[in-house]
Order: sequence, then structure tokens, then C-alpha cells
Amino acid sequence: MVAKDRDLKPGQKIGHYEVLSTLGKGGMGEVYLAHDTKLGRKVALKFLPADFTKDEERLRRFKQEARAASALNHPNILTIHEIGQIDVAHFIATEFVEGETVRALLARSRTGVREALDIAIQVASALVAAHRAGIVHRDIKPENIMLRHDGILKVLDFGLAKLITGPTLPADVHSQAATQVQLKTGPGIVMGTVNYMSPEQARGKEVDARTDVFSLGVVLYEMLAGDTPFAGESTADVIGQLLNKDPQPLTESVPDIPAELQHIVSKALRKDRDARYQTVKSLLADLETLKQDLDFAAKLERTTGAPQRKVATATTTSNPQQIFNRIKQHKLSFVVMVVVLFSATGFGYWFFAHRLSSTGQIESIAVMPFVNESGIADNEYLSDGMTESLINSLSQLPRLSVKARSTVFRYKNKDTTAQQVGSELSVQAVLNGRVSQRGDQLTLSLELVDARSGDQIWGEQYNRKQTDLISLQNEIARDVSSKLKTKLTSADEQKLAKNYTRNTEAYQLYLKGRYSFEKRTAEAVKQSIKYFQQAIEKDPNYGLAYAGLANAYHPRDTVLPPRETMTAAKMAAQRALELDSTLPEAHTAQARVLLSYDWDWSGAESELKRAIEFNPNYAEAHHIYSHYLMNMGRTEESLAESRRALEIDPQDVALILHLGWNHLYAGQYDQAINQLQKSLEMDPSFSIARIFLARAYEQKRMYKEANAVLQKAMSVQEGGIETEVGYWNAVSGNRAEATRILNHLKELYQRKTVSPYDLAVVYAGLGEKDQALEWLQKAIEERSGGLLVLKVEPVFDSLHSDPRFADLLRRMGIP
Repeated sequence: MVAKDRDLKPGQKIGHYEVLSTLGKGGMGEVYLAHDTKLGRKVALKFLPADFTKDEERLRRFKQEARAASALNHPNILTIHEIGQIDVAHFIATEFVEGETVRALLARSRTGVREALDIAIQVASALVAAHRAGIVHRDIKPENIMLRHDGILKVLDFGLAKLITGPTLPADVHSQAATQVQLKTGPGIVMGTVNYMSPEQARGKEVDARTDVFSLGVVLYEMLAGDTPFAGESTADVIGQLLNKDPQPLTESVPDIPAELQHIVSKALRKDRDARYQTVKSLLADLETLKQDLDFAAKLERTTGAPQRKVATATTTSNPQQIFNRIKQHKLSFVVMVVVLFSATGFGYWFFAHRLSSTGQIESIAVMPFVNESGIADNEYLSDGMTESLINSLSQLPRLSVKARSTVFRYKNKDTTAQQVGSELSVQAVLNGRVSQRGDQLTLSLELVDARSGDQIWGEQYNRKQTDLISLQNEIARDVSSKLKTKLTSADEQKLAKNYTRNTEAYQLYLKGRYSFEKRTAEAVKQSIKYFQQAIEKDPNYGLAYAGLANAYHPRDTVLPPRETMTAAKMAAQRALELDSTLPEAHTAQARVLLSYDWDWSGAESELKRAIEFNPNYAEAHHIYSHYLMNMGRTEESLAESRRALEIDPQDVALILHLGWNHLYAGQYDQAINQLQKSLEMDPSFSIARIFLARAYEQKRMYKEANAVLQKAMSVQEGGIETEVGYWNAVSGNRAEATRILNHLKELYQRKTVSPYDLAVVYAGLGEKDQALEWLQKAIEERSGGLLVLKVEPVFDSLHSDPRFADLLRRMGIP
């Protein structure tokens, strides 16, 4: 018979088990070491306390533990031998593990990084198997992790396990789990150990596999830091910390912790379970990758470090004759050393040449346009907008080269491989994405691919509600930067975590505004202005929306008069900077106004430098800065900025043309012709390239070629090139045609569709200096955009000796 208090003595028989000693208490009752007399092995017997047998729910859960855990077959999960009952006593017979718990290990000292990784990997491996079977542990803690003497780990006590049928399980598990009894604790019933609970568990909410992710994150944190991330003098204090406070960064207690490990722990401990690792399998993959990286780095150091240090010592302490004598005395040792050294060097070369993108830091990436899988054209703004947002976030990291939007969007809807993109754009990695929207549910699948081999480096799927779109964008940026193994400073991390608005509707309207703006047609740009204004109505403090509005108002992109557009652009840019002084888009928009309208040259340069400081990879800032530098006569600096913009965005046909423009205004006509022809090869309909190309030919007196280029321009564009055609006829001696075009331009000027600057160009071509200066005077009064390059425009070279021209430059403040 078994005593009611279950105080069993050594030698006492329980069926075919003989009690050997007391082990203590488990998660749900007393545990004894016993001898299985049938199979001749040691086992652990766990009993439900006598008082609990009266609780049918507790008794049912006890039986559920055995049935759930006995179905698991994994080397890191405690094996269940039998469930039994003697009299009123219910017990489970499990394998007996000789070793110590992680709690006992931590009682001596905290673990090192490698030991913590090894333990976490084994626990995660066990949980992957459990979750695949539809079982959540819900009480992962150091007491429930047993370490054998041989290093094998066992996860104990599935006493709080619960069968789940949630969406995080594979499809093949659902059908099996659905037929089993689901253990319901009910809302408000808190189960688990408070220091290791997930926030949703502490609130008594229904839990899923992600609660084990959180608890394992707590254990990993404690192993590394020596204390739990959420602590307090009472249970209430601990829960308060858990629900409301972020843990102290591991770097404060473990300064030399790998940045990737800090990221892994931080992601596992996110309070919002939708922002956490969505599966233990994903967590396991990151832990294993980090361990492999550390192991390889250590192996490489062992292989190459010691021999290199010995050679260095010898060469610094011996003269050449002494070295030669030692080589003769220890010929064999020297040969072996050289072989080892060359082997290590060769292996190191192979590693960095062939495996850098998968195990080392990736320094260049192309984020390809996300595919809209919803099949709804109106959702295209979302897939494009999420792509652009990620590009903008990553491009702010100073040690990462990110190809710009206009470059990668040339691949949209094209069937290309990662190797092809990598070769054409000279990047190490390619990120592909697919976005699907069903009602208010968003699904994003990401795949990071090695651009050399085409192998997948990392993949993840995110399932979120549309209201979580903003937090999702931040999470994606953090995850991708982590997989690139980018070393982030605290400032870099703040950039990635930055929210420009918390209003999801405002953010979506902003994405629609950007989507319309990038179409670059007059009608689409007008529509973008409406979207940006609507975004601002939803969130009046949305600085990025004001920056978008400022750029949309620029006369290059609209057909509105300069006074209207520039005033509106200036107000929007200033408001954007009042709200967020770190926005490179706002600084650049402000600089465009200062250059083209205010003629505040030093102020414009200051704004452009600030824009580049906040985002060195912002191509537009480098582009506008090159305009400023050219007009200041700083030709080489201007060319350098133009090349830098093109390096960031090598497929942007406008920037390819811009470098040609730079060469033209630098007087480098052959280089200008070559570069402008490249832009036409990419986009034969790009008429402005033909205008500048004709100018270059004219400067070289290649009138036949200039005429052919302009004829082609007129054949592909109905209007907008009258000024250039008039100028060409003027310089080529066809005064009658030039005069006819001048009269037509005057009509267009009355209709406010051309500027006084256009007429000044034709008059200069005709050699009529007085008329040219008169129309330039009107251009200054109206603040025409073309005046930005007045000082270096070769069309007006004949006017430079006239004091009136110098006075125009003085009025513009040009030195």
C-alpha cells in the first residue's frame, strides 16, 4: 500500500518499482529515484500530491502530461516509460538523468557565451520537436533543464504542457492535434514560473509556441548575465517589470558579447509576441548560425594565429644570417610550419572568397522590389512602399552599401536570378520579398540570397495585422541588418528602430504619395501632393510626409509656377525640419529651395552637408550638391559628388545623364558625349539627354551630329525642346528659323509655359547681347529655375565681359 502523504521510504515497492531514495519535488509533485525490477534500470517516479487527486482538473492535467510527453521522441526530451496508479496514487515513470540542473550550474557562476549557446541550442531543438507535435511546454526555466555529465541536455517536466492547434503549427500537425483533447486553463488563470513567464502568460491570456520562445530567451539572458532580465522583491514587482520595462542590455553586464547574440536575445524577449521570433525553429537557426561563426573564427585563429606570431617574433629578434642558420638546423620543422601556414592562408582565402556572404559581414545588398501577391493592383503601393522603406532604413547604416530605389526598381516584374543581379550591381547579397494582403491580414515572406552562389542565407515569414504595419517595417529592418552581420552602434540601432509616425493610416497615405510621386508624370505628382496632405491631416506631426510634400512641390516635378511651388515647398520643408531635424529628405528639399529660389548658397551647402551626414547613401543629396558645387566653380568636387550619387544608384538614368551634364559644364565634351550616349542607350525616349548631347556637339563645332540628335529629339517628343531647337538654328546660321521660334517662345511665355530664361538662351545664340541680358533680367525677377547654372552655362560665355552680366551674378549672390 502507498501512504496517503506519499512519504515513501527506501526499499518500498510500487508495483515493479523499488524506491531507492527521494529526489525532491518536481513541477507537480514528489519525485523519487527507483529501480525498475522488470527491466533492471533506474527510473524517476513522479507522484501527484495526495490533496491534488481530489481536483479532477489537476488530475486530468497530470495524465495529459504523460500522454503528451510520451508521444515525443527526441534526445533532448525526457523519456516517459509509464503512467500508472497504485491505490489512489498516480505516478509517471521516466528515465533517470544523472547530472545537474542548469539552476545548479548557475548557482556556481554564470556561463560563458559558448556554453550558453550550446544549452540554448539543445533546449530549442527539444522545443522544435514538441511544437511540431502540437505541445507547448509553458514552464521553461533552469530547474527544468537537466545537464548530463556527457553534455547531453534533457528538458524536464511537461507538467504544464498544452496541446495547441494555432496557426504557428505546420499544417500536418493540425489534423492530429485537433482530434485530441485540448487543455483549457481559461482566461485569467496564470500557469508557469513568474520570472520566466511571457507577458501574455502573466496576463492569463491563451498562449502559443511563442511563449516558449520568450521563456528560453529569459533563460539565455540569465545564463549570460547571471541574473534574470525581470526581477523584483515580490511577484507583483516581477510582473510589473515584465509587462512595463525593457531588460537592461546584455552589453552592460557582458561587454564583449557578440552583437548577433544581443540581437537574438533581444528579439526573443520582445513583449509583443508578433514581434518576437514566430517559431522556435527560427530562433534555433540563428543560434546555430552564430555558434558556427564563433567556432569557425576560433578555428581560423588557432590555425593561423600561432604560427604567424612565431614568425613575427623571429623576424623582429634575429638578423637574416641567424634565421638562415636556424632553418638549416630545423629544416623539417620549418617545412612543416610553411606547409601549415600556406594551407591556413589558402583555406582563409577560400573562406573569405566563397563563404563571406553566408558567414561574414555583408557590406553590399540590393533590396529587390517586393512582389505584390494579392493580385490587386491597388495594393501595388504597399509592396513598393515597403521595399522603399526598407531601402531607406538600411541605407542609413554607414558601413552598408544599399542600392537605391531607382536602380533596383528597373528589375521590377523581370525574371532575374540573384547571381545576375549580383553581377550587374556588384552586390554580395540580394533580398527578395513577397507581400500578400487579405482583409486586414498582411503576410510578408523574405529571402536573403548569396549573390555569388544563389544559396539562401536566411528566410522568414511575417504574419501581421495591417494595423501593425509600422512596427513590422522596423522589425524587418532590424532582422535584415542582423542577418547581414552588420556591426551596429547604438546610434545605428536607434535609426533602425525609428518611427516617423505611429498612425498606420497616415503611413499608408504616405506610401501612396511616394508611389504616385515616383511615376513622375504631372498628373501623378499632383495626386502625390494630395496623398501627402491627407497623411498630414491624419498625423500633423508626420515630418516625413512634409518632406515628401516639399519634394513634390518642386517645379521640376510639377507644372505650377515657381513662386507658388517654391513657397509651398519651403514651408513644407521647414515644417518637416521643425518636427524632425534628422530627416535627410527634408534637408535636401530645403536645399533645393535655397538654391533655386532663395539663392542662399552657403545655407544650401549647409543643408546638403547635413543631409549627407544623416544619410551618406542618399543619392539625391549628392546629386543636388553637385549642382551647387558646379555653379560655385568647384568643378572637381562637383564631379566627385556626381560620381558618388551614381555609385549609390548606378541604374538611375537621370544620374547617368547628370554625370554627362557635369562633364559638359566642366568643358570635358568627349566625356560628356560618351556619358550622355549611355543614358540614351538605357532610355531612348530620354529627350533631355539629347538636348545636352546636342550642346556637347555644338561646343565641339560638330554641327552635323548636333542637328541629327535634335532631329531625333523632335521625332520622339512633341514639345518642350523649342528652346534648344531655336538655339541650334541660331548658332548654325539659320537666323530666320531661330527668329520664328523666338516669336513662338514669346507666345508660350505669355501663357506661362516657358520662362524668360528660355528666350535669353536663343537671343544669346543669335549674338543679340542686349536682348539676352534683358530677358535674363526678367528671369532673375521671376526666379527662373535655369539660373542655377548661370555662371558656368557655356551658352552665355559671350556675355561674361559685359558689366551687366557681372551685375546679374552679384544680384544672385554668386561669388
